[in-house]
Amino acid sequence: MNFFDRIPTTDLWNYLASTKKTVVMYGMGNGADKILSVCQSHGIDIADFFASDGFVRGHSFHGKTVLSYSAVKEKYGAENIIALLSFGSSLPNVLELFKRVNQECEMYAPDVPVCGREIFTLDFFNAHKKEILAVRDMLEDEESRRIYDNVILYKLTGKISYLFNAESEKDETFELLEAKNFKVCADLGAYNGDTLRELLEISPLLEKAYAMEPDRRNFKKLDAFCSAYEGQTQLIPINAAAWSEDTTLTFGDEGNRNSGIFAPQKTAKAVEITALSPDSVIKDEGIDYIKYDIEGAEREALLGSAKTIARCRPALLVSAYHKSEDIFALPLLVKSIYPDYRLYYRRYPYVPAWDLNLICI
Repeated sequence: MNFFDRIPTTDLWNYLASTKKTVVMYGMGNGADKILSVCQSHGIDIADFFASDGFVRGHSFHGKTVLSYSAVKEKYGAENIIALLSFGSSLPNVLELFKRVNQECEMYAPDVPVCGREIFTLDFFNAHKKEILAVRDMLEDEESRRIYDNVILYKLTGKISYLFNAESEKDETFELLEAKNFKVCADLGAYNGDTLRELLEISPLLEKAYAMEPDRRNFKKLDAFCSAYEGQTQLIPINAAAWSEDTTLTFGDEGNRNSGIFAPQKTAKAVEITALSPDSVIKDEGIDYIKYDIEGAEREALLGSAKTIARCRPALLVSAYHKSEDIFALPLLVKSIYPDYRLYYRRYPYVPAWDLNLICI
């Protein structure tokens, strides 16, 4: 079947706005706040909030008492509700729970971006159809196109079945990258050193690794790991954000994976941080591999490493899920920097559509 023949005639948000069923939300927190905001903008009423059985403690959310899953089914009837999943997980037991709830009632996991305001609606898809198709044609193998197609269908429909059809093993990613041959690398968005540890295990020839992390609390853990490391690899922790130029930025001081660059307005958790272009960090050194996982700043970091990419042609691993446009805009940007890259997509198990990785060889 042609890819465009699979595109639905309506998206999740329009469907929810027209349904006669009772819409309830599964989960609370930041993800629920984002989904609730989009629902309100589309005139979609949320009747109740619920949590998994055993996780209800009599608390409330947005002025409503949080119900258990059993209670919400008893109140409305499983056949009469639409459940909107509003939290994410990669844990196998939680993913199995999602599948079970999905079988028992009509459930969707709305796609709201980690960063940015654009929602991947049908109008958004149609506005970027040319770019989306161009990237699809660039992908090197059927596995990449399978993942790409299913992720886009998920974004439009919210159906988690598409995500379970868009999974691959992490070993495939490292095999494509030929990680066993890396000697000099850069980890942009190094968090607490977890991906650096992984790299050290799979790259026995690794001589040097630059590790950039802007969040002060994450960097403290990263620095401690690098200081305690006793292997042959030179680890260079850098307390700065990867960006398009050397500057100062306003940053969210959350101390977790979601810490990121703010828009110009400041909030209670905003701090000023140093930002450096990867080009200025790497300078004239040769490099084999760069990983970009920077909570929505991937575009800027790619622009800031354009000279290094053109000079060294390193393997690239780019997170392509933080913004709605990342899935097509980032591959096009990489191709504009160095047209001869071969592009692949691989995605690790996760609901929603996180851990989508663009691999450039």
